[in-house]
Amino acid sequence: MADTQAKDGYYYTEKHEWVRVEGDVALIGITDFAQNALGDIVFIDLPKPGKQIKAKDSLGTIESVKAAEDLYSPISGEVVETNASLGSNPAAVNAEPFDTWMVKLKNIQTSELGNLLSAAQYKEYVSKLD
Repeated sequence: MADTQAKDGYYYTEKHEWVRVEGDVALIGITDFAQNALGDIVFIDLPKPGKQIKAKDSLGTIESVKAAEDLYSPISGEVVETNASLGSNPAAVNAEPFDTWMVKLKNIQTSELGNLLSAAQYKEYVSKLD
């Protein structure tokens, strides 16, 4: 059975990305379900700060020993920072998927959060994937 862990206070996509809003900045990462499906993460390619991103646009790629997958932005905004520590330790995503953000966005479109899943909705969605 898939791990359906989801944290309240986050918003989710059906592609298993999460977004957490802190003030006027959005942090984006992948869920426990996603890191579990990928396996050991070995490389993450992220955009440079200053890049404008629209919701559902590619944010980069994540590679594991099993596969390479595109990362998609749950909401629109401007990349203000990427998590530099992931360059030397991409496996941090495996260890702490909800505490390991990949990208921070500013000038976010908070109205787009309504298009995302709540923790309860995401848990229900993942439970049907088994």
